[in-house]
Amino acid sequence: MTLSGPRWPRLSPLGDSALLVTFGDRIDSSTRDRVLALADRLGHRRDLGIVELVPATVSLAIRYDPRTTDYGSLRDVVQTSIGGPVPTPPAGRLITIPVRYDGPDLAEVAAKTGLTQAEVVARHSAREYQVALLGFVPGFGYLTALDPRLVLPRRSAPRPRVPAGSVAIAGEQTGIYPAATPGGWHLLGRTRTVMFDPARDPPGLLAVGDRVRFVAED
Repeated sequence: MTLSGPRWPRLSPLGDSALLVTFGDRIDSSTRDRVLALADRLGHRRDLGIVELVPATVSLAIRYDPRTTDYGSLRDVVQTSIGGPVPTPPAGRLITIPVRYDGPDLAEVAAKTGLTQAEVVARHSAREYQVALLGFVPGFGYLTALDPRLVLPRRSAPRPRVPAGSVAIAGEQTGIYPAATPGGWHLLGRTRTVMFDPARDPPGLLAVGDRVRFVAED
């Protein structure tokens, strides 16, 4: 069923106990707002048999309990929830991350963007980012709204090991590696902030919709 435009949003089954709502095929603030607004709206409904809501950049996955509801019934409710004006999604928490900008790729990023290293740091730390989705490894948040002057493709050769706490950029996004893993993003600096701790409740520091600001430290 098409509710706005010829293609979007699109509702489809995701396995045998989940529904996927896709709002478009481009990452932008309007699409992200629609995803978060629907997640917020459905999150207040305790009568639908929903087990989990998983927002992404252009879609929302809705896991449900098949003993309580079925795909068709939930689809009808979701279609109704999508209709009408798109409300402004609730503002997420503002989380400040101190960063020491001494990353091994800082000079290379400056050279490729035509900026000085100080300008790279200033532009990266001047923005307020939003957590668009979590993935890759537990606690890794994909942060949108990177300054256009800092947009670069991933590194041609990924590193076999990126240290935990590394603050990095790739494409139109920035993020923080919560654990030591392979990675192909450009490393601008590092933070002592623990992004994921299994003993913490919740273990991940970031949630979808949260806002993040980076603060340069000596």
